[in-house]
Amino acid sequence: MVRALLTGGALAPKTAVMTERFKGSFTQQEPLPEAAIEAALAVLKHGRLHRYNTVPGELSETALLEQEFAALTGAKYALAVASGGYALATALRAVGVRPGDPVLTNAFTLASVPGSIASVGAVPVFVGVSDALTIDLDDLAAKAGQARVLMLSHMRGHICDMDRLMRICDDAGLTVIEDCAHTMGGGWNGVASGRHGAVACYSTQTYKHVNSGEGGFLITDDAETAARAIMLSGSYMLYERHLAAPDPAVFERVKYVTPNISGRMDNLRAAILRPQLRDLPAQVARWNERYRVLEDGLRGTPGLTVVERSGAEEFVGSSFQFLLAGWSEAAVREVVTRCDARGVELKWFGTPEPHGFTSRYDSWRYAPEQSLPESDRVLRGLLDLRVPLTFSPEDCALIARIIRDEVGAVWQRGG
Repeated sequence: MVRALLTGGALAPKTAVMTERFKGSFTQQEPLPEAAIEAALAVLKHGRLHRYNTVPGELSETALLEQEFAALTGAKYALAVASGGYALATALRAVGVRPGDPVLTNAFTLASVPGSIASVGAVPVFVGVSDALTIDLDDLAAKAGQARVLMLSHMRGHICDMDRLMRICDDAGLTVIEDCAHTMGGGWNGVASGRHGAVACYSTQTYKHVNSGEGGFLITDDAETAARAIMLSGSYMLYERHLAAPDPAVFERVKYVTPNISGRMDNLRAAILRPQLRDLPAQVARWNERYRVLEDGLRGTPGLTVVERSGAEEFVGSSFQFLLAGWSEAAVREVVTRCDARGVELKWFGTPEPHGFTSRYDSWRYAPEQSLPESDRVLRGLLDLRVPLTFSPEDCALIARIIRDEVGAVWQRGG
């Protein structure tokens, strides 16, 4: 018998037996470490919040943060900025994207990625999503000749086969900008996330891997790209106060033709990020412990597909996704509603209308309309949840039991 949930048939209402309920918050992060609080107080006491406001002999917190982030990632140059989205738009400008240029990017990502493309007057061209929730490399190969730049989003921390992707891009002459908002601390085949492309951008917004409320980084090994980015960020002629920056001679070639589009990070945010960067490897291990508990608890659930990770992928499990492949809209909505009634907040990336931070490529109407039926199929069944480190492994086991119960209840009733 074909299940009602697969055909879109009506589902009779049923009250779940709620033996367990989760009482935690999916938006509550851990407090900042004491070292970050002390560093913030020191900046507040001296009052020099602006990154270029220093006393003789002083290195600013922001310049030191950039130096430390460059060392962490292995990049030659690093720039700290006001947000991850600002980093993306700055990267596009720095590699020479002009108004009207097509830029390839993922169909499955958050709105800030195509938004950054549109913000510089360029045109997003979407590449499909695979069942592994990574960019569809076959679709990328087919579209590689349509643009000079790929803005690759490692959406929700899923990293594609970067070796194959770079072969496709190198053969087509595509410059790769990596959006690493969800992969700071991750990697592919021993290479840190962000070190395959020409430029990489990171976010330090509250729900990312280090927390400054808002903020971001841009890294590159290319001296002129770095110099343009620093000038774009609003350095004026103070670029010599950067530590992870090119030689001043490089700025002589770009400083008169690069506009100031101010988006600097300040010393207060830099001060609270520096201790968090030092803690990042330990935090990654804690996230992945929780991710594995969710994964183990949901694997084998009838009707539910766990997204299996490649052995080459060094991921950071700060969020968790699963698929209800082939389910009807009504059935997916019911799972979301039932889980919410038991305290588990799921986000559905297949929703026809944008909701909160979730939206689909066809929601972004500033981009030309595209038809991506295979991506539509994947997104229709895609559910997502945050995994803040305020959750314990026991919390994650409870969350998995609740999801398993509610998916199972809807699945069974469809038969």
